[in-house]
Amino acid sequence: MPYRRTENVVRRLAEREEAILAAATSIAAEGGMAAVQIAAVAARAGIAAGTVYRYFPCKTDLLAELTAVVAGRELAAITAAGKAAPGPLSALAACIATFAMRALKERRLFWALIGEAIDAEADVARLDFRRALSAALEARIRTAIAAGHVPDQDASIAAPAVVGVLTESLLGPLAPPRPDAAVAHAAVQSATLLALRALGVVDARARGLVVQYAPP
Repeated sequence: MPYRRTENVVRRLAEREEAILAAATSIAAEGGMAAVQIAAVAARAGIAAGTVYRYFPCKTDLLAELTAVVAGRELAAITAAGKAAPGPLSALAACIATFAMRALKERRLFWALIGEAIDAEADVARLDFRRALSAALEARIRTAIAAGHVPDQDASIAAPAVVGVLTESLLGPLAPPRPDAAVAHAAVQSATLLALRALGVVDARARGLVVQYAPP
């Protein structure tokens, strides 16, 4: 008769995997993907390196799962923000601003997941994240176009362009530091307004499309 894991064993295994991923995420947030080494993750999680290898046979597997978990979390936040908005244009603004706020709050982590130089094999999961993010914004742009709130345009080009605007202006090496919450809030508003204007919403500020968002 094959061995069947008890509920307690399954729970403990899941909790240990969560602890490994939490440790890896915190290390990436501090030092980027290059800092996520098996030994460092094991030490941060308080377990043996061999235990980490039982869950993730190599660093690439760990980075892929880390990216997938964070991506799922962020896409869920963007989706929730869009659904809570009162209309198509507000939903588009909410998705853009929500991503901008959350990305700037964890700037080092998001840059690691989007723009940091990394080997090609480990970059596959990160590319999936960027594609999913662009797809979420593309859907909102198409809805806003259909409702007549945004000029007709190729949403498949506009969406990744918006991702690029947010990434370079808030996260990249050319982005200025954000020393306090007020400056960070202003940066999020500026980046969101820029993205909306690029999409053809020239009166975004006058319509109050970003003022409702709190500082990160």
